[in-house]
Amino acid sequence: MANTQSFCTQAKADLMNGLHAFGTSVIRGSTAKDTYYMALYLASATRNASDTVYNNTGELAGTGNYTQGGAALTTGTGPATSGTTAYFTPSASVSWTTLTSSGAFDCALMYNYTSSTKLALAVFTFGSQTIVAGTFTLTMPVSDASTGLIRIA
Repeated sequence: MANTQSFCTQAKADLMNGLHAFGTSVIRGSTAKDTYYMALYLASATRNASDTVYNNTGELAGTGNYTQGGAALTTGTGPATSGTTAYFTPSASVSWTTLTSSGAFDCALMYNYTSSTKLALAVFTFGSQTIVAGTFTLTMPVSDASTGLIRIA
């Protein structure tokens, strides 16, 4: 049997759980899980992989039952692994009822609300939406290695 170069599967979930610190100074002061939020952005915004922290540039205005900063995600189930993939999906969808958008929007930013700098985690895009006094729901996918919202393979 030959050795095979790989990143250890459990280490992927451990990264998601904050168990590894590769830097010279560890900044975690708590072992409690973090709180994550999802904020909605106008189609005219520029959100992408270069985002490092949450900010409200291009975010929906805080009107029509939307509060800038977005809404908290329910994270009842932690990261898991299957095969060589670690994955995580919030355990419930997030909704805004009686929402009236301040313009067309097509993007959501998931960020770490617990972090003092509100660290950006991921940008998700979808078809452009304009809503007047309606409900907008971001339905979470099945939490597995193929469809989980966040996957590290």
